[in-house]
Amino acid sequence: MSERKPAGMSYESWVEQRIGEAADRGDFDGLPGTGRPLPQGEADEDWWVRGYLRREDVSTDLSLPAPLLLRRQADDIDHTVGRLLDEAAVRRVVGELNQRVEESWRRPAGHGPVARRVDAEAVVARWRENRAEPSPEPAAARPTPWWRRVGRRVRSRP
Repeated sequence: MSERKPAGMSYESWVEQRIGEAADRGDFDGLPGTGRPLPQGEADEDWWVRGYLRREDVSTDLSLPAPLLLRRQADDIDHTVGRLLDEAAVRRVVGELNQRVEESWRRPAGHGPVARRVDAEAVVARWRENRAEPSPEPAAARPTPWWRRVGRRVRSRP
């Protein structure tokens, strides 16, 4: 449990005293990053947030306001559905996005741009067009199973 600040001491001087005591005890020795310089050239005060997101491999889309996130998802819909295998899944993803867009319309206005619905038929048409049908590969010569090889040797004996 931490101690209480003495009545006659200012908060800043009490905090500085506590930090000095912790440094004297060695509480700050061996911390990760000790001795490394701070990144240079970062004029923005949020440089550490960007570094954290980069290190943790977190998408910066999560920090966007909802309408901008919906716009980005609508812009990237072709890439999102490009990995899907059937038309029903494409329609389901587009439907879920459109449902989130409609829900954003019901929220109070004045908090950024409004996203538009995505045309499901156009997305499906582009998905069909961009979908590469696998080329039929010639049947490779399959090795003969061991039981057939054994059977041939037995039959071919005199």
